[in-house]
Amino acid sequence: MPTPLYSATEGSPLAIDKDFYAQKTVRHGGLVPLNSFEVPRRSGRAWTLQAGQVCRIVATQGPQVVDFNAWNLHDTRERFWASRTRQLVGAHVNPYDQLWSNLPYLRPIITVLDESIHYGIDADGAGCHDLLGTRCDPYIHKLLTGEDLDTCCHSNLHNAVGEHGLQESDVHDVINIFQVTGLTPDTEQYFVKPCPAKKGDYFEFYAEIDLLCALSACPHGDMSKPIWGENAVDPIDVCRPVGVEIYQP
Repeated sequence: MPTPLYSATEGSPLAIDKDFYAQKTVRHGGLVPLNSFEVPRRSGRAWTLQAGQVCRIVATQGPQVVDFNAWNLHDTRERFWASRTRQLVGAHVNPYDQLWSNLPYLRPIITVLDESIHYGIDADGAGCHDLLGTRCDPYIHKLLTGEDLDTCCHSNLHNAVGEHGLQESDVHDVINIFQVTGLTPDTEQYFVKPCPAKKGDYFEFYAEIDLLCALSACPHGDMSKPIWGENAVDPIDVCRPVGVEIYQP
């Protein structure tokens, strides 16, 4: 088997204290609920988190893919870096994986605490909570179909963070929470499978720094219907809202 390129030496910052983070999960107890809200289907929302707070993303009504961005609340030049995180922890994230920020900052800004799907890697090499792909956007839709469409995660994220003074160019590559993806074995092209989340499933993380967060309840819904190509349909009937819960340890 090949050896991962980005292999750390003993005692590096990649070796985290799992016992510390295990005590921060909602199911461990001892957390104070601070806020909760629901993001309607096909829309976006931005919110702030303080360092040390815990956030849980919830599939409140069934399977639904979520596109997520994060920035340093006090300096939005620092933001989540999907590609470096993919190199350090893998193409799909799991509990105790950390999401890293861009250069020159390069530090963990989020630690994944818990998730309820436990998908693993399937027979096609696919996993859940995806770092392989990125958000849907009106530009790729125009490229593939020739049609103008602004019902996209990129647009939802842009609209959500505009209220915080950010621009379209501040929207960046995402983590696709609850999304199952892989690469085809013959051409190594990106594929998706229907979202495995059930009502009540969650993805939970710990804020390492003060954060501005944003998510889009993906307009492609649970990814069970073709979006592009000859058999494409509008998947609105498989689009659902998502919940956000914020806790203080």
